[in-house]
Amino acid sequence: MKTTIKLLFVTALLIVTACDNPNKQVEDNIAKYTSVWDEIINDGNLELINDTNFDPEITLISSPDNVVGIDAFKDYYSNFTTGFTNADFSIVDIFGQGDKLVKHWKFKGTHSGEFFGIPPTSKIIDVEGTTIAVMKNGRITQEQDFMDNLSFMSQLGIDPLLNAENLSAVSGLYANFGKGDVPAVLAALDEKVVWNEAEGNALADKNPYIGPDAVLSGVFTRVLEEFPNFTLNDIVLHNMENNQVLATLRYKGSNSSTGKDLNAQAAHLWTLKDGKIIGFQQYADTKQLHDVGRK
Repeated sequence: MKTTIKLLFVTALLIVTACDNPNKQVEDNIAKYTSVWDEIINDGNLELINDTNFDPEITLISSPDNVVGIDAFKDYYSNFTTGFTNADFSIVDIFGQGDKLVKHWKFKGTHSGEFFGIPPTSKIIDVEGTTIAVMKNGRITQEQDFMDNLSFMSQLGIDPLLNAENLSAVSGLYANFGKGDVPAVLAALDEKVVWNEAEGNALADKNPYIGPDAVLSGVFTRVLEEFPNFTLNDIVLHNMENNQVLATLRYKGSNSSTGKDLNAQAAHLWTLKDGKIIGFQQYADTKQLHDVGRK
């Protein structure tokens, strides 16, 4: 009987001791979090974005839409691992309370690959920021980043002081496309515009399209035949050097032959002169474009 009472006393003491050491949970979370992100970014090991290290509903708080789920989260961060070489990600400081962590980080790298549709510039970037993270049962379940985006874009060669004329021309083109005003869209193009669809896109078979008429018959007409309800969504414009404007967006629509729905990420690089479009380069999820058209 005395032995049983003694065991119960020791067990209770251990429980009380554990409750008096809430820092153990924070320490474990920090160790797991820092180790995982070090290998993902510095070693380029995207396979660590899995349900062992991340909650299946991992959410990156972002604008205009959150990034939700392991696959989407992995696709998002693949832009960093493929867009930059000589990557050096370091955590300057990290602390937490309960399941929440706050980290101050720095990131350096050479922009040598496509980054969210931005062609490689070979520019070296050096940025820092803060992330608020939430852990759940030892896994990362939510993140939200805060950084100086103007400095980041400027280091990539994207002018944060927007050129109003170029931006207005591209914005107006998208607005007219959304209204179905194709003549107004064509009017924004220079008579010798050079238009290129993404490599791997079926519409790239006649690249480059020269002039508005070629764009109308070779691109617009074919797109609307295949996707009668085709729309451009979540358009964000960025003014760049050399009279260029970068647009990130999504394609949506239903294929007329297969009935499959399209929801693909894309980027458009526009080149302008005297307010007219003289060049266009598309970057798109061509695999999804291909798969949606397959029966």
